[in-house]
Amino acid sequence: MNLSNLKPAAGSVKTRKRIGRGPGSGLGGTSTRGHKGAKSRSGYSRKRGFEGGQMPLQRRVPKFGFKNFNRVEYKAINVSTLQELADKLNLDTITFDTLVEAGLLSANHLVKVLGNGELTKKLDVTAHAFSASAIKAIEAVGGTATKL
Repeated sequence: MNLSNLKPAAGSVKTRKRIGRGPGSGLGGTSTRGHKGAKSRSGYSRKRGFEGGQMPLQRRVPKFGFKNFNRVEYKAINVSTLQELADKLNLDTITFDTLVEAGLLSANHLVKVLGNGELTKKLDVTAHAFSASAIKAIEAVGGTATKL
């Protein structure tokens, strides 16, 4: 053993810098915070989206439009889909429950029947809403459109 390979005992030397413990430590004074300003004070926390006093992006971008919170959202199902379902399952009446069982929508949805496609079979359809073209297509084949 000589002076070139001496080491302190394991765990005796602390690696963490203890700041703000007086001028003798070399890490006193401003304690790594610089001079003055909000960042040097205790309790400072920058707000989310703060851009150093510049007008934040969230306030610079114009707001427009209108979102109606009373809007009723419908799940759209076309007459062609009803025709496919009736052919596949050999049905004469299609209700909301039939559509849920077929996996086309969940029990929480409201359904609106739209008039896209053609009907070849007489169907009695029950749904929450119908478009004018859907009612016309259903009644043209002799079926009925009933609102829930």
